[in-house]
Amino acid sequence: MKTGKNQSVGTDFLLVGLFQYGRINSLLFVIIATLFTVALTGNIMLIHLIRLDTRLHTPMYFLLSQLSIIDMMYICTTVPKMAVNFLSKSKTITFLGCEIQTYVFLVLGGTEALLLGFMSYDRYVAICHPLCYPILMSKKICCLMVACAWASSSVSAFMHTLYVFQLPFCRSRLIDHFFCEVPALLSLVCQDTSQYEYTILLTSYARVLIVVFHMSSGKGQAKAVSTCSSHLSVASLFYATALFTYTRPHSLHSPSQGKAVAVFYTIITPLLNPFIYSLGNKEVMGAMRRLLG
Repeated sequence: MKTGKNQSVGTDFLLVGLFQYGRINSLLFVIIATLFTVALTGNIMLIHLIRLDTRLHTPMYFLLSQLSIIDMMYICTTVPKMAVNFLSKSKTITFLGCEIQTYVFLVLGGTEALLLGFMSYDRYVAICHPLCYPILMSKKICCLMVACAWASSSVSAFMHTLYVFQLPFCRSRLIDHFFCEVPALLSLVCQDTSQYEYTILLTSYARVLIVVFHMSSGKGQAKAVSTCSSHLSVASLFYATALFTYTRPHSLHSPSQGKAVAVFYTIITPLLNPFIYSLGNKEVMGAMRRLLG
């Protein structure tokens, strides 16, 4: 079945990778595998700690455990394939595999973006409306927040993936990236996609403005800065790198810059999140000490 000019569904893509592969492939594999293991271990430990310690059974830590689950899925979506490519002679990925990877990555990215916004809202309510906190952030509402984040991101990701993969990939089969990401795929399309790119830009800015709105209430903002430094650092790192990738016109995209920035939100962010939230959090550190005896 044809989906575009000189394009068949069964045709594989070729991933260039993070670096030009050479003699240090084995070293790169070890580094990536180590980072992958540390990220998984840190997030699993944080989830386990939140589940075991009843003092952490609060809305904030429920949302934090969901963030750790997303981070684990995030890193499992891209890193294993990249690590294997360091040792494999074949750097290909099937059309269907690329489509699935793009969809899952978009779902996780969208869910994390919304979840960070909900976590900001949680801190805003706790600081500015403490008496209403049990009502505004009840267990039912927290579950609805998480469900809405997953559902809306799944629908959005499906629409974006469906649109991108019906475009004619007639320039090349070579993806200058280490995984299938929308900006890298658009560079292979021989069709004007400017309208689609501007739609993504406006949508991305709208999401960030919503988060800023939740955190910009008078005295609540000043208190939030002093009490929510961990969350602010995580949110800033995620949104800054995501904005850099998805809110620039295609003409300004550089493959090398795109890959470097992608490392942050595919590897560095999932790696740092559990340590930022645990090492900078007295409650989590207290729970860890109680767990260790």
